[in-house]
Amino acid sequence: MAKIGYARVSTIDQDTAIQVEALKKAGCTVIRKEKKSGSSTAGRKELATILDFISEGDTLVVTRIDRLARSMGDLQDIVRHLRAKGADLQATEQPINTNTAAGKAFLDMLGVFSEFETNLRRERQLEGIAKAKAAGVYKGRRPSIDPAQVRNLHADGIGPAEIARKLKIGRASVYRVLAA
Repeated sequence: MAKIGYARVSTIDQDTAIQVEALKKAGCTVIRKEKKSGSSTAGRKELATILDFISEGDTLVVTRIDRLARSMGDLQDIVRHLRAKGADLQATEQPINTNTAAGKAFLDMLGVFSEFETNLRRERQLEGIAKAKAAGVYKGRRPSIDPAQVRNLHADGIGPAEIARKLKIGRASVYRVLAA
């Protein structure tokens, strides 16, 4: 019956120290930490490790639910996984403990608000991009493919598959350039 802590920050210039300290005070014997976006569980190796090894009677402890997941779907998947293994979820800064009915209800409410916040942030970002495009300021990301280079290699008799390998791009991208 171990308490396993999980600390996460989104960017490399952020620090997990405050979360780690709170998790230690909560009695966590193991603390895993990572610097990854919380918008998805994909690529979060430390979280995956915890979910793989957590066992019956253990508790996953986070400081806040948004450190664990930013989408309701991901949060529900994590909670279902924990329940299937006989483990619980607890937050140190929020009244969340999946051992209690009130804790479960509060977890669901916070999950909805976390997802709402993520969606608002995405909408503001898209509005900013639209405004920048209208002002002629937004250029988008730079093209990763040089069409002239693709055409030159093709003119030299090199086939699309070999061009894709040489330029480290997708073969479909080569075909698109050649068809244009």
